[in-house]
Amino acid sequence: QVQLVESGGGLVQAGGSLRLSCTASGSTFRINAMGWYRQPPGKQRELVARIISGGDTNYAPSVKGRFTISRDNAKNTVYLQMNSLKPEDTAVYYCNVRYTGVRSDYWGQGTQVTVSS
Repeated sequence: QVQLVESGGGLVQAGGSLRLSCTASGSTFRINAMGWYRQPPGKQRELVARIISGGDTNYAPSVKGRFTISRDNAKNTVYLQMNSLKPEDTAVYYCNVRYTGVRSDYWGQGTQVTVSS
């Protein structure tokens, strides 16, 4: 059974930094892509950043230049380094994993990030 364990959320002042991590376990399939989505209060879930197996990345325009996604393939872990945080970055952040040959994505339980002004 696939399990995604997230950590690293919390409360930080504007301009501060946080690092999220997510480790996937329980599947025999190869991971194709890993990413982070977020859902601000009262809004829909949106893509923050994504990294595919070859190392290519893509970012939401609102976080480009401030957030960096990286991946440790040996540990099946994805990281999101968030710098220069803004109050509008406040949201629940969800880890997402897509396995090669598996139709459905997997989601973490979510971790709260709150940025105070």
